[in-house]
Amino acid sequence: MSPSFTRLAAFIAALGAVPTALAAPSSQAADPCAKIAGKTFMPPTDALACMKSFPFNETLRQNVLTVVSRVFDFYTFEDYYLNSPPPFQDSTTNIRAELARINQTHYQTDFDFNKDLYDFTNQLNDGHTRWFPDCYTQFQNVLPAPIVTFAKNGVPGVFVAPDSVDFISQLGTSYTSFFDAIHFNWQRLAGAHVLAINGVDPFEYAQRIAETQSGNFLDLGVRVNSAFSSYRISGNDFSQRLGDISGPQFPTQTSLTLTLVPVNSTRPETVNVPFLANYLGASFKDSADFWAVNCAVKPNTNGVDNKNLAQVAKVSVNRPKKLAKAAIVDVSAKTAIGLPSKFQPTVPSVNGSEGVIKSYVLPDKKTGVMFVGSFEPDDFFQFQTDVASSVAQFQEAGVSQILVDLTNNGGGFVCLGQFLHVYLTGTKSLGNFPNPGFQSTARANPLAQKILASDIALGLTSEVAFYAPDNWASPNNTIFSIEDNYMMPSTSRQINGQTYVESQRFQDSCPFTVDLPEDPPFDPSKIAIVGNGNCASTCAMFSTLMNERHNTKMAIFGGKPGLSMQFKGMAGNQVLEWFDIDSEVKTANLKDDPLAPPDLLVSADFRHNWRIAYSFLDEKTPIEYKSELPHFRFPYTADTYSNPQNLWTFAAKELLG
Repeated sequence: MSPSFTRLAAFIAALGAVPTALAAPSSQAADPCAKIAGKTFMPPTDALACMKSFPFNETLRQNVLTVVSRVFDFYTFEDYYLNSPPPFQDSTTNIRAELARINQTHYQTDFDFNKDLYDFTNQLNDGHTRWFPDCYTQFQNVLPAPIVTFAKNGVPGVFVAPDSVDFISQLGTSYTSFFDAIHFNWQRLAGAHVLAINGVDPFEYAQRIAETQSGNFLDLGVRVNSAFSSYRISGNDFSQRLGDISGPQFPTQTSLTLTLVPVNSTRPETVNVPFLANYLGASFKDSADFWAVNCAVKPNTNGVDNKNLAQVAKVSVNRPKKLAKAAIVDVSAKTAIGLPSKFQPTVPSVNGSEGVIKSYVLPDKKTGVMFVGSFEPDDFFQFQTDVASSVAQFQEAGVSQILVDLTNNGGGFVCLGQFLHVYLTGTKSLGNFPNPGFQSTARANPLAQKILASDIALGLTSEVAFYAPDNWASPNNTIFSIEDNYMMPSTSRQINGQTYVESQRFQDSCPFTVDLPEDPPFDPSKIAIVGNGNCASTCAMFSTLMNERHNTKMAIFGGKPGLSMQFKGMAGNQVLEWFDIDSEVKTANLKDDPLAPPDLLVSADFRHNWRIAYSFLDEKTPIEYKSELPHFRFPYTADTYSNPQNLWTFAAKELLG
């Protein structure tokens, strides 16, 4: 047995009985992970063989499910899932029954167990509440034929992206040479009209992907749009998202069968298009090394006591507590493909466009565009300065109307969504509710109540704990003192026959460093928002604020014809990662409480939606479950599906005149 496999066996033996299937391969050639070591791209079967080389371990299952079950106690929407309200019925599930099923299922491999748990949480369709096992989320399948939807001659259809050669070539020869070696001409598929995918109508196939793989968004119509490729901002740069059809998380598909009509042809043909798996993790040499770098618990997997500066320094985590986040994790966006320069805006950008916001004045000289790719910039305070700089230059240029593009905006800092809202509309517009955000609550389960009470007794502040009262403001917009227990008395109501207990209502208290305008810098009726519905978390809260408080025009592009689509994706009020909630427990000195989850024994994250935001249109309904349709719905065209400026020009004429 090699020394590396000896280390792996010893590690798992320490967790419990070592299954006999863990015996090391007789030679390196028989080690499926050694076969792909050092490779960036590989056949999906080879990637899957590596991941399936680790046998199922009962100790790990019990550890993971205990963590997941006890974190679900904090989940704000658990009771809603027992009978999800229309039009979100397809997300209905019994969370506790599913956990019981997973606990009783026989699995051959550790991958099988984790994939089942991943799929279950993914199909909650809440991107804030998902299980991510680092061991098995390091790959992404990539198809050399990005699938898009647009209208041709006024009829919506599905196509291989006409400019897919420009997109896919950016992956380099380590990707394209595989297809050269098997004599597969993927380039000729560019622009082909897709008539069927795996034998079914392409829009129906997209819906199947939306129902089983896409996740993240409660609305089915939004998830269907997520199945297709589309432009976005990744980091601070223009990029192209593969979409859930062409870029699924797991290398479980070896190919996709397309019935299509190539460009300059009228004859349908059926083509079996191979996937290639992309490895995105740290380098490894063999199975034991793969486990060590991807699967074994890391110093920053579990939380720390934030009162202990030495612990905080050890994990090198700098997490200012006032900066609450709400963002999804988009697995289809993992493989980076830049948006070719010929599709990027030709008009010059204005000031404040160096980060996640790209701002422009269109050739009509009256329309300013803010493409807000994310609310999670490198610098929280620079985002505010960038917005102010862009608006100032718009005003200097004589701009009279604003278009905000939220395409594929996955969210970010909660307060930055509120900042953009109030900066565009002015503080006077807030009226009798002067806070620029929503009324909010947290689930007041017994452990949550203990955490808050302990934080108060210890005199903890927002510097070290999210539960600390001085993070938040009361409904009259007064910041709580560190002694205000906003869970006492708690409130309760019936949701699907269950008693749901929550805190008193509170609001965000945001650190704005830029002076907010009292009056809107532009006529609010001359502001419009466009996107593809893939607008999640903080993005969804921003667009909902603009809709509910100012009736801002909303337009969505793409989607399946005949299927309704919300203008927002998932709209939870704040996400806590596993590290965060575990740190809350430890900082409150409650890790030994019988209700507290144990430390994870593997490298993973179980994130959850920690706060509810309530609708202004119905103060008893979370905005997540408030159906809000766009005012306008347009198909993409061949000129707009990957060309933001062309889309903005069209939208400005249609929405703003």
